[in-house]
Amino acid sequence: MKTPIYMDNHATTPLDPRVLDVMLPYLKEKFGNAASRNHSFGWEADEAVDTARKAVAGLLGASAKEIIFTSGATESNNLALFGAAEYYREKGSHIITCKTEHKAVLDPARWLEQKGFTVTYLDVNPQGEISLDQLADSITDKTVMISLMAANNEIGTLHPVEEIGRLAAERGVLFHCDATQGVAHMDLDVKKMNIDLLSLSAHKIYGPKGVGALYINRAKKPRVRLTPIIHGGGHENGMRSGTLNVSAIAGFGKAAELIRREQPAETARLLALRERLHQGITSQLDFVYLNGHPTRRHPGNLNISFAYVEGESLLMGIKEIAVSSGSACTSASLEPSYVLRALGVGDDLAHSSIRFGLGRFNTEEEVDYTIGRVVETVNRLREMSPLYEMAQDGIDVSKVQWGPGH
Repeated sequence: MKTPIYMDNHATTPLDPRVLDVMLPYLKEKFGNAASRNHSFGWEADEAVDTARKAVAGLLGASAKEIIFTSGATESNNLALFGAAEYYREKGSHIITCKTEHKAVLDPARWLEQKGFTVTYLDVNPQGEISLDQLADSITDKTVMISLMAANNEIGTLHPVEEIGRLAAERGVLFHCDATQGVAHMDLDVKKMNIDLLSLSAHKIYGPKGVGALYINRAKKPRVRLTPIIHGGGHENGMRSGTLNVSAIAGFGKAAELIRREQPAETARLLALRERLHQGITSQLDFVYLNGHPTRRHPGNLNISFAYVEGESLLMGIKEIAVSSGSACTSASLEPSYVLRALGVGDDLAHSSIRFGLGRFNTEEEVDYTIGRVVETVNRLREMSPLYEMAQDGIDVSKVQWGPGH
């Protein structure tokens, strides 16, 4: 077994060698522009894009014409929110999302608020789940869109996508789903689930960085329409102008094909590894708390808080294991995770949380090594903590009245 060990697959996944094999020709001899329709270089590039489009569509139960390639899920989310808000502004100016969504949804939502839109941010329970009743009660005659993710990137909790889609369809509201984390391990069928817009990113499914997709429902009557946010050339049916990144798109298509073919076995294997990791840690350490839903969660996600241990110290203590103390997009911040705060997790536990993101290339040997290193490091750090000693003696530390100077 080699170190360092990579267990941060929710931040990004390694490129599958089979994906790289598909990409390389389009970085070398097949370098044509897919929009060049007058010669063979353009034709072979365009064929590669068409093949990838069909593969991504097949992963979602969509048609190829419903897939728009973007630079990643952040752009897809922005296009979905801004595009729908602008196009349907005469219908209404209300959007519903959730407090635990990715920043790529929350930040556009806040920007829309500055432009006069009203946004409802749904609460979640201590396991990260929304209330369908609260969602239903939040819909008004001014509601344009519901934007809720499939799987949370920090705590792994799954939203009830099919129930949300059914409710949105019944009330005549668009449903956008950020499926970036969920698509690799959920059976997503956009038609069955009444999903109108869906965002994806290749680098979360063992594809390359810098490419993603937005599914836009064409079967809905009337069909879903968006106002573009990037103009210049009319690429992607006018929805997203710019020369296509052919090699990355080809890789995205291969990554989607592999997910579709290998998902059942891979999901079962990841779930077994996660349970091995969780049981191995909790059987040897006390005061360890699971964040997120115990069962309705991403199979590769384990987010746990270690009371009486500072998260950054733990990360430094296991520095040969790549994990995260928060989502990759906000891990530079010293503030507690906003997702954990939304769950009602206190600042102390939020600061001690570690996200293990298991993936395709992790092994049992790596999991066992990680268990040993985590247990060893937590025990060493707790030996220096008087609070842990008090907790072991049955003292409720949260109720201690500290004297001056503490």
